[in-house]
Amino acid sequence: MTEQDFREAMAGVCAPVTIVTAAEDEIPYGVTVSAFASLSLRPAMVSVALDRSSGVLGRILTTGRFGVNMLAHGQDELARTFARRVPDRFAASKVPWRYDHGLPRLTGAPGWLVCRLRSAVEGGDHLLLLGEVVHVRTVRAAPLVYSHRTFGTHSTFAR
Repeated sequence: MTEQDFREAMAGVCAPVTIVTAAEDEIPYGVTVSAFASLSLRPAMVSVALDRSSGVLGRILTTGRFGVNMLAHGQDELARTFARRVPDRFAASKVPWRYDHGLPRLTGAPGWLVCRLRSAVEGGDHLLLLGEVVHVRTVRAAPLVYSHRTFGTHSTFAR
């Protein structure tokens, strides 16, 4: 198996699209993440995998907190902006946001989780962050998903 074989196989997996945020010294940080999953109900926990080179990862490890903005169908460009290496992704996105529980929340994202970092697990070139969810808000919307390097949504919700 080559690295490209693995990359192609994983491209076929449909994944939710989120923007994980953190704040340090009142500066907001955010990055697009599709390696996000529900982990536990009691206590409510999620997992997020971040590349070790991510600047957001360092802020989360320092502060012990992170937010998860779950994106909706049609927020493709927002996801692309937070995936790019630009100095200020919030300004580049031109999307309204505010602090919610001390973490950057994108106003138009239908799902919002505030998490306390419980642990970080080694995972090759990524760290798997296990977060306890301490606050949640959701609005029913067609989710933004990513597969085969294309953004889309679940067909039932798109109707």
